Amino acid sequence: MEKPTDRVEFECMLLGRYALNQRYRRDGTPILDRSAYLLLSRLELEGPMSIGQLSDAFHLDASTLNRQTAALLRGGLVERIADPDGGVARKFRISAAGERRLDDERTTNIGALTDLMDDWAPADVTAFADYLQRLNSRIEDRAGQPWPRPGVPVDQPGVTSPDS
Repeated sequence: MEKPTDRVEFECMLLGRYALNQRYRRDGTPILDRSAYLLLSRLELEGPMSIGQLSDAFHLDASTLNRQTAALLRGGLVERIADPDGGVARKFRISAAGERRLDDERTTNIGALTDLMDDWAPADVTAFADYLQRLNSRIEDRAGQPWPRPGVPVDQPGVTSPDS
């Protein structure tokens, strides 16, 4: 008999496939790749971060992050700045162009989700979002790596549902 977690794993795999398989918008313009979208989102929420801080946040080695941030620098989506707190390491900050690109990308993503769920009851969309947050928060708690969320101060731990 198939367990519910078997279905969750399979559906998460498919969701990841659909999200990662998309390379161009319907109008033919390229979308941000997954790493760029994640890095820009993190910098938008948390503010300037060094390679070391990004390495801690993403569990990636510095060489991988150097390649990813170099691509963002070439694209004008981030800029290198002196540490605002006076530290030695330079930090990456999302640029105005990066903010616009991220906002455009997010708007497109939300529009696609709105279209896909247009026949869902609003309560079902809310419940689905709550379940996704609950699952992500549990993963973050186990890894000891909360992801900042909009509207939650950065210095607070991840938001976990009382049901978790």
